[in-house]
Amino acid sequence: MTERGASRLERGPDHLSIGPSSVRWDGDAYVIDIDEWAFPVPRRIKGRIRVIPQTLFAHTTCLAPVGDHHWRPIAPFARIELDLTLPRLTWRGSAYFDTNSGCAPLEDGFARWDWSRAALADGSTVVFYDVIRRDRSCNSVSLQFHRDGRVTPIAAPPSVTLPTTSWRIKRGTHCDANAAAEEVSSLENGPFYSRSIIQTQVFGEVTRAVHESLSLDRFKARWVQALLPFRMPRALR
Repeated sequence: MTERGASRLERGPDHLSIGPSSVRWDGDAYVIDIDEWAFPVPRRIKGRIRVIPQTLFAHTTCLAPVGDHHWRPIAPFARIELDLTLPRLTWRGSAYFDTNSGCAPLEDGFARWDWSRAALADGSTVVFYDVIRRDRSCNSVSLQFHRDGRVTPIAAPPSVTLPTTSWRIKRGTHCDANAAAEEVSSLENGPFYSRSIIQTQVFGEVTRAVHESLSLDRFKARWVQALLPFRMPRALR
C-alpha cells in the first residue's frame, strides 16, 4: 500500500504489478506477493497471499453513470492462505474477492456508501450495497450469490442504523424487522472509512457479516487529504 509513480506500474491480462508487489492469476488462485513497508512506524511486510475462488462470477453492476463505475464480485466465496515472512504470520480461512472499476475518481461519482456481505447456512453469500451518488440520488443493490453460479436479486430487509464511528462516520445496514444489528469488532476506523464485523439477522437467520462505510464527502475534505501521506507512504520513484 505505497503510492508510486506510473513508471512502477506493469499490467497484463492476468497480472498487475505496482513496485515490488503484485497480483496474478495462476489458473487456480489469485496470488498476491507483498513487499512493502508499514507506515508511519517503519516495518517490513513481506510474504504471499493466495485467494482460491470456489466459484467464479462474471456478474457486474453499474453503481454510478458518472465515471462509468462498475462493481464486480469475482469470488463471493473463496478460501485464503496467508504466509508472511515479515512479520512471521500464517493463517487459513474464508475470503471474498471483488473489484471496483471506473474512469473517474470515486469522489466524483459518490457521496457515500454502505456495503455488507454475509454468509448463509446454505452456503450462499448475500451482499447489500447502498450508494448515495454525488447528485444525491440513491442506488441500492441486494444480491444473493449461490454456489452453483446463480445470482439472484433479493428484497433487502429493512434499513437500520449502526452507531457512528469515533470519527463521526454514519453507518447503516439491513436487518430483519424486529431484529437488531450490532458491531462485534472494529477492523478499520479512519476519518473517512470504517470496516467492522457485525451481527445481524437476514431472512430469519442470525449471521455475522463484514460491513464497511465510506464517506467520499469526508475524503474530499482538505484536512483529510492532508492526513493521507501519514497513513500511506509515497515513494519518490
